[in-house]
Amino acid sequence: MTMNLQMIGNAALLDLSDKVAFLSSRRISAADVLKCYEWAEKIRDAETCVVSGFQSPLEKDVLKFLLRGRVPIILVLARSLWKTIPEELRDPVGLGRLLIVSPVSATRASAATATARNRWILANCTSLVLGSLDPGGSLARLVATFPVANMICLQGEARGTGPIG
Repeated sequence: MTMNLQMIGNAALLDLSDKVAFLSSRRISAADVLKCYEWAEKIRDAETCVVSGFQSPLEKDVLKFLLRGRVPIILVLARSLWKTIPEELRDPVGLGRLLIVSPVSATRASAATATARNRWILANCTSLVLGSLDPGGSLARLVATFPVANMICLQGEARGTGPIG
């Protein structure tokens, strides 16, 4: 399932030293959604590169906030690259502030490819922001296997330090 990285956009974003992953469990309270929107609003003009799959409805909303700013973005797909870049992503790609990558070869996203995508995200970031974390979910199991130095969960208690929240 995993293969050579496929890319569209500014590959130099991979070399940035400060990259923050944004991941979230699908189950999230309305109050925590607002915390995620506030975080996205705060970081959208930062120098820090935001890396995410932007697949869940919340993550898609966060992407919309980020696209309104100047923050560099790496969008990681849980499937092979699109044949056509979605219209809302064309300008950011053209401006060099968006890289779309796929670490998998599958033509459709699945639970297995989403896990592979999230592993790739965590392995390539210096910090992690969790919008929410369902303790019994697959994301919680995955996050527990990675020693992320700077981690914060917007729904609850922060762990780590740094300019991520």
